[in-house]
Amino acid sequence: MAGLIPQAFIDDLLHRTDIVETVDKRVSLKKSGRNFTACCPFHQEKTPSFSVNQERQFFYCFGCGEGGNAIGFVMKFDGLDFPEAVESLARDAGVEVPREESKAEARKHSENAKMLAVLERASRFYQCQLRQHEDKQPAVDYLLGRGVSGKIAAEFGLGYAPPGWDKLLQAIGEDEAQRELLFRAGMTIQKERDAEQGSPSSADVRYYDRFRHRIMFPIRDSRGRTIAFGGRVLGDDKPKYLNSPETPVFHKGSELYGLYEAKRSQEKFSRLLLVEGYMDVIALAQMGIRNAVATLGTATSGRHLTRLFRQVPEVVFCFDGDQAGRKAAWRALETTLPLMEDGRQVRFLFLPEGSDPDSRVREVGKESFLSEVDAAAPLERYFFDHLSEDLAIDTIEGKARLGKLAKPLLAKLPRGVFAQLMLDRLSDLLGINSESLDRLLETEATPEPPEPPPAGMPDRPLPPAIRRNAAAGRQKVYRKPASIKAIELLLRNPEMALTIKQDLSPLHGDEDEARKLLLALIEMVQNDPNTETFTLLGYCYGSSLDGQLTQLINGEKITPQEGIEDEFHHLLDNILSNIVRKRESLQLKNELKSRVSAVKSSES
Repeated sequence: MAGLIPQAFIDDLLHRTDIVETVDKRVSLKKSGRNFTACCPFHQEKTPSFSVNQERQFFYCFGCGEGGNAIGFVMKFDGLDFPEAVESLARDAGVEVPREESKAEARKHSENAKMLAVLERASRFYQCQLRQHEDKQPAVDYLLGRGVSGKIAAEFGLGYAPPGWDKLLQAIGEDEAQRELLFRAGMTIQKERDAEQGSPSSADVRYYDRFRHRIMFPIRDSRGRTIAFGGRVLGDDKPKYLNSPETPVFHKGSELYGLYEAKRSQEKFSRLLLVEGYMDVIALAQMGIRNAVATLGTATSGRHLTRLFRQVPEVVFCFDGDQAGRKAAWRALETTLPLMEDGRQVRFLFLPEGSDPDSRVREVGKESFLSEVDAAAPLERYFFDHLSEDLAIDTIEGKARLGKLAKPLLAKLPRGVFAQLMLDRLSDLLGINSESLDRLLETEATPEPPEPPPAGMPDRPLPPAIRRNAAAGRQKVYRKPASIKAIELLLRNPEMALTIKQDLSPLHGDEDEARKLLLALIEMVQNDPNTETFTLLGYCYGSSLDGQLTQLINGEKITPQEGIEDEFHHLLDNILSNIVRKRESLQLKNELKSRVSAVKSSES
């Protein structure tokens, strides 16, 4: 998709859209007083706790805490990113999505479109070779030996790169522009001058095919466009699996093989199974298990997990039971901790040594394999079992060691019920009450008290909510950045922007993303006092910080409604004073550097 979507269009689209109609197309709603209710589509429940408010154009689940506007619901339910969700709602409203882009952006998107087109041509070429090429039989035999049917092969677009240095080049590299495009798309390699014997030697050949005599697995994005390939060797060449390099349209650290095919299967999933290889995904699909995806030869990243949690509330990691598999599992757990918001679940399935999902599902069958998935260890069990492996936790020294290992990891968890339950579990294992453990953790990471504002800034007293928590020795209000907390409070009460009397000029030009977003939201309300919460939420969903913001109703309950405005202004004072103080400090440092330079110059 080219260009940015104008904010004015997003606002108008939300005004045109009735969230009740949007949700009711996907989940059957029933009228209940002023709201509409249903069983939540984002977690399993028997009693409806999912509510849609037509007046405020907002949905919220009191069971799992999911909430947001129509765009947020479509993103979560349909597994779309922000632009795709806007496109979906725009189609329902019968309007076109406008785009804002510079000439440079237009040129970039045009080049990317050409790259995607040549990759799609390559995919069709490889699929054709699997059916027609004279050397296809080793590839066909391999796939049949792995139990892959023609239907699954066609669904995943499997193909064959024939032997030879320039078969793809000959097929679709008609001119210099196409050959250059194939090179930038990662499909060919530029010839080295000192090419080894057997490599292309003709002086007029500049490129040769990257993939040769390999089974080809097209890697597709969420819209089904081919963006890269993986190739499995059929001879003795190395490496066994070869992936496309990074390109303008392919970033392997965020892509997941099989995600598009899982979504296209039309099955409704509550969990996704994360495996290690292409053939694992395909073998499970062949056995009727359509909810498996794989990373592309990289460790699981936060971007991978963010994409997975957009689709489902539960992710099951599947690893070999050997030492390498357990190391990979622990790395995955550490990556997962910052993303463990309430309502999400992570499990770890360890297969017998020497097994992979492909061989295991064929050995035990679909039903038994799914039973093993159901019995996979939840994150909390694996977390404490792993940390306690070599510790004598029945001794004081062992308990102290466990606490030391667990505390920095638990600190990564986002605040919520899950984080508190993990702390409670640790307190049980250590034999100390949770309040004592909580105070110990707070003592080790106590934030510095806010400094008094500089001259000219209003000197407001601490709001009652902050004073109460400070007196209790728990300054939890400031655990997250002040600007994020201020945004959440503003989302709850947009009209507070109209009560601001502080000088906001320090915020202008500040490079911090959260502060820029805060200023933008304030100015939106000040420019249009009728701006509502769902309009602000739409803007937040389009920002780079949407994943960091707590949902509106799922926000912290520390500040009572009557204390929101005081706390908002106090946070704003601190934000402004910190900016001013840092700028003054930087200015002083620059002046000192200038003086030192001047002294050195005079001495020389």
